[in-house]
Amino acid sequence: MMEMPKPQDEHRRLRALAGNWVGEETLHPSPWDPKGGSATGRFQARVDLDDFFLVADYTEERGGQVSYRGHGVYGYDPKEKIYTMHWFDSMGSGTPEPARGKWDGNRLSFENKSPRGHGRYSYAFEGENRFTFTIENSQDGRTWTKLMDGRYTRK
Repeated sequence: MMEMPKPQDEHRRLRALAGNWVGEETLHPSPWDPKGGSATGRFQARVDLDDFFLVADYTEERGGQVSYRGHGVYGYDPKEKIYTMHWFDSMGSGTPEPARGKWDGNRLSFENKSPRGHGRYSYAFEGENRFTFTIENSQDGRTWTKLMDGRYTRK
């Protein structure tokens, strides 16, 4: 009988995102939101599947109404030595392939390419109970435009 794999330190590092988070967000003008504006984001994440993955649910509220929802599954691929993020949302989109990422100090960043262009997603941790999050978009993978940024606190 084959021995079951065990989570590695890289899997456990995703615990930094576990918990209930609330943050103020700035949405920058973009083709999806020409005016931009402010929002409140709620990010609830838990370690699951025998500590191999982090599963997250996200809601964005604007004007007291939920305007966007997302569901993410974050993991680590020991064969490729890369972090992965699968994302599904209320815009009906899912990542055809996972965004691929790495840690650099206290920052976990992912990048992907889809029919809408290139995306970059960065989580910068400021201690155990605060992080900033930034989404950037690019059509060519070289020139990046900020779509959203937020500051979150663990509740």
